[in-house]
Amino acid sequence: MSGTTGETITVPATEYATSKDGTRIAFERAGSGPVLVLVDGALCFREFGPGRALSAQLTDRFTVVLYDRRGRGESGDILPYAPQREFEDLAAVISAAGGNAFVMGQSSGAGIVYRAAAAGVAMRRLIGYEAPWVGVRTGKDGRPRDYLGDLRAMLAKGENGKAVGYFMVKMVGAPLFLPLVMRMMPAAWKTMQAVATTLPNDVEVMGGQFQPPLDELAAIAVPSLVLCGGKSPAQMQAAQQTVAATIPGALHRVLPGQTHQVSPTALAPVLAEFFTE
Repeated sequence: MSGTTGETITVPATEYATSKDGTRIAFERAGSGPVLVLVDGALCFREFGPGRALSAQLTDRFTVVLYDRRGRGESGDILPYAPQREFEDLAAVISAAGGNAFVMGQSSGAGIVYRAAAAGVAMRRLIGYEAPWVGVRTGKDGRPRDYLGDLRAMLAKGENGKAVGYFMVKMVGAPLFLPLVMRMMPAAWKTMQAVATTLPNDVEVMGGQFQPPLDELAAIAVPSLVLCGGKSPAQMQAAQQTVAATIPGALHRVLPGQTHQVSPTALAPVLAEFFTE
């Protein structure tokens, strides 16, 4: 498999951790050194997302662990869903990988990492990149959209492609033509449709209204670094400033020239620096 920079990435063997509710969570590890667990955002898993390209930049210094969030890839999904299950999944993966781990999450994966730390999941240090606590976009009537209700209604009708487009355009704010462009990439579009069933999970992880959970953030006792891109929208940058100001002792850093789709080559050195004790 090739990463975003063109290098060949060897895919490690799949292992499994068992979460508290019995769900089997698939993970892999590569490299050597302290354990570093990476947590994906919406629609992403080991075979589809930034994890392996970022891992390839870090395996010379860390044992990098990637896992499929529940309902994605090779991981199971025992219902009913609750964000707490995702925190338990992360704890199970950390334990199966040997414990005493550094943890980094991107986008809604950062939301999981922060909230899991607040809930008591043991970590050495944590980094979050752009947890999207940026509020809810409004519809044509000026009222906040009901992300959770809208997605559930589409998925109940089997309209997975429509749910992916809704996520991209109505929630993220991408151009209207993006879903059309993605449909021209059959393999990627098929993958996104298959994992669209987990989009409501990301909404719940982010608290439904996409507002930072200040009480939870204030309870984090893990050394933390809050990151954002220098080219990200002002609202996203302001959200990360709020997160950093609320977590006791947290550091905040802006990566010049980066957006929400952060480059692994820009991100890896920052992780290596902060996760070196």
